[in-house]
Amino acid sequence: MQIVGRDTNKLKKNEIVRTTVETVTESTVDGIIASLFFAVLGGAPLAIAYKAINTMDSLFGYKSDTYHDFGWVPARLNDLVSWFPARLALPVIAISTALCGLSGIISLAVAIRDGSKHPNPNSGFLEATMAGALGTHLGGTSFYSGKINIKPFIGDNLRELELSDVSQSHKLMFVSSLLVLVVVVSIEMV
Repeated sequence: MQIVGRDTNKLKKNEIVRTTVETVTESTVDGIIASLFFAVLGGAPLAIAYKAINTMDSLFGYKSDTYHDFGWVPARLNDLVSWFPARLALPVIAISTALCGLSGIISLAVAIRDGSKHPNPNSGFLEATMAGALGTHLGGTSFYSGKINIKPFIGDNLRELELSDVSQSHKLMFVSSLLVLVVVVSIEMV
């Protein structure tokens, strides 16, 4: 089973941790926060439409020779529909960071400072929020379909990523998702 689009067969331990943390961060928004956001706006039909766009981007939106022309449309459409939920997630993740005993203020400050460094208009802010929460940096060199992809570092390199950061990112994903769920249920009850 493959959950990331990058080549993983030659990754070192710290690269696996980085890839996992980045994937968990993006999945927090793509899989949970944005889906709930669109469910509140338009019920199941809008949530399903969002997930269809997001899935098309995951399958075909990569800059590969095979899907270059076709994949451009779902990639740009996903950037567009994910724009607001990604920004909505910033304070949610920062609050979750504080609830987990880390610095939510630093998390948000790093997101504001470094979020626009990433080539993706949405992922950069999310990864920067997580990097700030963990006190480390994300980004760097990855390989996709045998081709090198260098992304700028996001966050402060205060320490190296550790295996425990995977658990911490899962914890932040859980708390963030729970916060959004509480808000969604509260809205629906009104």
